Amino acid sequence: MGRISRGKAIVAAVVLLVVAVPTLNGFFGSFERTSGGEVAVVRNGGMFDNNRIRQIIDPGSGLTWIGWWSHTHKYPAQQRFYTITSDSGRGERTGVDVVTVPSSDGVNMGIEGTLYFTLNLDHATLRKFDDKFGTRKFTGADGKTRYAYDGDEGWSGFLDQIVRPVIENDLRTQVNSFRCAELVSSCALVQNNSGGKQQQTSLKVQSNNANIAKVQNAINTSLEQDLEQTLGLPFLTNLHFNLARITLPEQVQQAVDSAQAAFAKVTESQAQVAQARAEAEANRARQEGYNKCPTCADIEKLKALPKGITVYAPGNDHVSLPSR
Repeated sequence: MGRISRGKAIVAAVVLLVVAVPTLNGFFGSFERTSGGEVAVVRNGGMFDNNRIRQIIDPGSGLTWIGWWSHTHKYPAQQRFYTITSDSGRGERTGVDVVTVPSSDGVNMGIEGTLYFTLNLDHATLRKFDDKFGTRKFTGADGKTRYAYDGDEGWSGFLDQIVRPVIENDLRTQVNSFRCAELVSSCALVQNNSGGKQQQTSLKVQSNNANIAKVQNAINTSLEQDLEQTLGLPFLTNLHFNLARITLPEQVQQAVDSAQAAFAKVTESQAQVAQARAEAEANRARQEGYNKCPTCADIEKLKALPKGITVYAPGNDHVSLPSR
């Protein structure tokens, strides 16, 4: 009887553990809260439940009951940004990250900038966003696949695969409507005109900031519409693209540097020629003055004599030097 009772006790203890532990985990895991910078989409996850969206928890909430074994997908609720830059370590992709698009005259130009945006926090829109993008994984810069709600890496993977192509397409469309020299003035130093002769250009090139502003404004106008059309709904709001810099390909930039160095040498030579001309004019004017005033010429000769000469006879090649 003692053995039977002990066996029953062991079985009862095992059953209690099997039932109690998941029950306790489910109970304590059925509460959730959000910080001020995140919003949560809650999905059912019980053993006999469906996997539909149960509720939305707004940013900065208190402890909230979300149901037994439910899952939360947390997304950023504050303004976020997506950076494209040649400064390795600052862009969304590892290493140098620049969008390369051609100008209207065929020069590949590197575009750097930052897109600022906010996730749409409307509950109905968030539900559709989670249904569409929270149920699939995206490949990150490290090659791993994550959900969009899996921290900063997962969110960056979503932006890189879904939002980045729209940004590149808009940049390509807008930059392609300008010639290289209209956006980067130094292009004029190395480009050829229709006749095949090098363009005559001044180092004082007009500012291209106005054209860059046009590109930026056009992108801000079209990007929101294109993203909504591509994603299906206005999931991202308050969009603003800041075009930081436009760069030239390395070979083109080297040609520009060489052309600028050549211009500097030409300018230096022109300055030397001008100086020689000025000195010649001064000498001619001085000689004319001496012709009109021979005494003035003698005075200048006396001023030019070395120190220590005691006797000087004009017209005589011999001078008396002081004895040592």
